[in-house]
Amino acid sequence: MSNTEDIAEMVKKAFEDAILKRGKVNVLIAGRTGVGKSTLINSIFQGKLADTGQGRPVTTSTREITKEGIPLAIFDTRGLEMAAYKETITELEDLVMSRSQDTDSKRHIHVAWLCVHEDGRRVEEAEIELHKTLAKHMPVLGVITKSRADHGFKAEVQKLLPQARNVVRVRALVEELDEGHVLSLMGLEDLVELTSEVIPESFRCAFAAAQKASVQKKKNVAHGIVAASATAAAGAGASPIPFSDAVILVPIQISMLAGVSLTFGLEISTAFLTTLAATAAGATGTTFAGRAIVANLLKFIPAGGTLAGGAISAATAAALTTALGEIYIATLASLFSDTGGKPPSSDDVFREFMKRMSKK
Repeated sequence: MSNTEDIAEMVKKAFEDAILKRGKVNVLIAGRTGVGKSTLINSIFQGKLADTGQGRPVTTSTREITKEGIPLAIFDTRGLEMAAYKETITELEDLVMSRSQDTDSKRHIHVAWLCVHEDGRRVEEAEIELHKTLAKHMPVLGVITKSRADHGFKAEVQKLLPQARNVVRVRALVEELDEGHVLSLMGLEDLVELTSEVIPESFRCAFAAAQKASVQKKKNVAHGIVAASATAAAGAGASPIPFSDAVILVPIQISMLAGVSLTFGLEISTAFLTTLAATAAGATGTTFAGRAIVANLLKFIPAGGTLAGGAISAATAAALTTALGEIYIATLASLFSDTGGKPPSSDDVFREFMKRMSKK
């Protein structure tokens, strides 16, 4: 097999592994009609899911909404204002229990947002009962929508929904009031942070990718991927077999780039990842080649030479991998901030990445 075929296969495997590792997160959103769930969904998540996502009924009052390329399913529950709300809750609990008993954790519902709008200034019996039911099976967060003036309402919600892990006030639309006074977006990043804290750790990458409200959350998860990759790279660099670290290091770095890309919610392909890996190799090869060659040559010297060579290679491999990963995170963070959390184009990513690599 040629080097080109080796790299193509390596990239393909890294892409598939990263997709599998990221998985998909499932979020249940409940609340009465008019509470602002659709606005909240569109403000938090990529792709205007409430408007353009594909919905399918899973109970008489709940739809599962998904969209290709976004690692998320929204379970949108209605009917809490109806006289027969107990039937809605019973149906929903049956669904949740069925999902939670599935051996595939990707089918579990990982968190629930129970929405109560601030204008109403009250929590209904249906909402209290629903929060108790859901809390048996998953973390529940209380979400006060259309927030303008608290006047103690948050404390009242916390009191009436004692099994909720937390309660957060949000405003998902900018509002213009009289005399030019503007109420800006509020609480969306807090909701993202609280949700990430309560969902299982293995689904935090998918949640970071699906949401667009907090670039910082994407960065935090991506930093973890880079740190783990640097540790693996150090282990590869310490290999006592001359030049073996180069063979091991390349797939580690390609997997890191794939993982960071998917954590940010970037739409990637094997072609994109191949070009990205080639760009990284071209930009870093001359800088680190000298140290890598010396380190590998030292491994040919018995005893002390092998130890010294391994130590140098381990440090070099970890440093190179960390630098590469952090530059890529900075690239994506800058671009996603500029676009308001929406994925930038591949061309923009390559251009900005090359600019930052050349500076370093």
